[in-house]
Amino acid sequence: QVQLVESGGGLVQAGDSLRLSCAASGRTYSTYFMAWFRQAPGKEREIVAAINRGGGITYSVDSVKGRFTISRDNTKNTVYLQMNSLKPEDTAVYYCAATPQFGMPTRGNEYVYWGQGTQVTVSS
Repeated sequence: QVQLVESGGGLVQAGDSLRLSCAASGRTYSTYFMAWFRQAPGKEREIVAAINRGGGITYSVDSVKGRFTISRDNTKNTVYLQMNSLKPEDTAVYYCAATPQFGMPTRGNEYVYWGQGTQVTVSS
């Protein structure tokens, strides 16, 4: 069982940066594949980025490549999403998720544990 708590969201202007954090409980945190998803009003949830157990392999959706970076610190049971050059279209609720699956899971239904979400709003 893993509990996830996100933090770091807020209201920023276009071009600004934010760093989201997701703190996980449970001694088996390092055995989970982690990801960030987002859901904008009226839109379907989409994956933003994912990271493997050791942190050496990552995935990011094309719309955030070069701007967002996912990382994890297994000593702190925390996964991060560094978001630079934010755009108004990045406005959404961002969710942290965890799965025991292997490979590179990118679909929401592949993830078992979810945080409560943190709002990111980017004004133009």
